[in-house]
Parts: sequence; structure tokens; C-alpha cells
Amino acid sequence: MEFDSLSNHLLIAMPGMRDPNFERTVTLLCQHDENGSLGVIINRRIEDFSLSDVLEHLEIEAPGERGHGPVFTGGPVHPELGMVLHDYSDRWQSTLRIGDGLGLTTSLDIMHALSDGSGPARCLMLLGYAGWASGQLEHELQENAWLCAPADPDIIFDTPIEERWTRAAAQLGVDLMTLSTDAGHA
Repeated sequence: MEFDSLSNHLLIAMPGMRDPNFERTVTLLCQHDENGSLGVIINRRIEDFSLSDVLEHLEIEAPGERGHGPVFTGGPVHPELGMVLHDYSDRWQSTLRIGDGLGLTTSLDIMHALSDGSGPARCLMLLGYAGWASGQLEHELQENAWLCAPADPDIIFDTPIEERWTRAAAQLGVDLMTLSTDAGHA
């Protein structure tokens, strides 16, 4: 039996999502296979915390204006783990390639590059990730917890944070504000 991977797709929480970790979130699936799934939330900013705070914690000199960039809650798993989601490049030591155009890097070399201005032009700093055991995500999709759409770097990097949830669904022709919070099956 062939496995249909949803890597490089966006999971859009349905209005009825009751899990506070994922309510009104958009999650980029970075890895999805028979063993489970890994994703990062792209629309939940950590208030009063910036890239310069992360760099300071790592004892790396913070950049000027760019240092004020937001940091996102990538998910509830290992919230101390820092990652950078960016346009793909093989320049970094530890990068997971996501489709053709995205990368998720966990090595310190990208943090130094962000500090000195040589890092990727489009990126998100994330703390933590979301994970699903084998079959768990498929079950949640059957239960109508999520909409699934192809990843769009413009939504990930260029759309205002507060609009990402509705814009991700809109690319499927769905207006989340008109959906019922009750899930059902036909």
C-alpha cells in the first residue's frame, strides 16, 4: 500500500478545534510518513519576545532592526528547541528540506547568519514543534479537525500573522467564518 505524504502542506485548524494548542492555527507539515508527522505552527507569535531575545540567550550578538522580528510557538513539543523555517538553501548544517522551496534548520550556524545579516531573507524563528504518532493525524483529518492545503510560501512569510488562518483556508475557497463549529460526517 502506497503512503500519500502530506509533507509541504498546511494544516488549517477547523473552527471547532478544541485543543488550545491548535485553536485557529496554521501548521506547516514538514515531515509526514508511516511513522508519524512533524509540523510547525506559523501563525502563533510569542508576545514580548523577539529574535534578539533568542540570540541573547544563545550569547550571539543581536542584529539591528532585524533583531526585532517575531518568534513563533512552533508547537507544544520541546518548546525549548529553536528552529528556523526559511526559503530552502543547503548552506546550513542541519536542514530538513520541505518540498522544493522550504527548509527547517536546527543548527546554530543559521543563528549566527541571522545575527550578521547573511541569513535567509525570508524566515520564521520558531520554538517547539507539533508531532503526531503514526496514524494520529490521519484520524484527526477523518474527524474533520483540519483542512489541508498545499503550502504557500507567500502565506507563510508575507501574509500578516493575524490573516494567515483565514488566507490559508481561502486558497481552498473556504470562508472559515461561515463554517459551523460542529463537525459531522456525510
